[in-house]
Amino acid sequence: MSAPEIQDLRSFRLPPDFRGRSGLAVQLWWLVQATLFRGSPQVLYGFRRWLLRLFGAQIGKGVIIRPSVTIPYPWKLQIGDYSWIGDHAVLYCFARITIGANVVVSQKSYLCAGTHDYRSRTFDIEAFPIVIEDEAWLAADVFVAPGVTVGRGAVVGSRSSVFGDLPSMMVCVGSPARPVHARLA
Repeated sequence: MSAPEIQDLRSFRLPPDFRGRSGLAVQLWWLVQATLFRGSPQVLYGFRRWLLRLFGAQIGKGVIIRPSVTIPYPWKLQIGDYSWIGDHAVLYCFARITIGANVVVSQKSYLCAGTHDYRSRTFDIEAFPIVIEDEAWLAADVFVAPGVTVGRGAVVGSRSSVFGDLPSMMVCVGSPARPVHARLA
């Protein structure tokens, strides 16, 4: 006797308009990202800001985005003035990702605004927005789960995993990340 089927990926379907743009627009962005964006010299921050804006991202002034950053759907991305996005960060914007002003998203951090419903036999995809408020710092290799808000001025320690909202002006560490002390004494 075989076990009942709990997951049938053949039946998986994206929700209508999930990507937010046509398949052609998505493929064009992925081509631009793989060539012009990634191939641009490190110092051409203005060029990368321009490319992202061209594809619908809302990017503030003075934003620094490294060429190795991955952004699947830039039209679902908003970044405030003077924020920094480090090498090999992934902004997996299946839902809107909003990053405030003067925010640091350090290298290899992963902001994941999408997931799957493991209870669904067809493994339905779900998307929940992420908000990183002004002056927060996500240190190296931080994971932020769908639907999370990181409060203003919060610091999230390296390799932490954020599965729930974090308060403003607190240093938070661990997996799951928890507040450990105030940012300023």
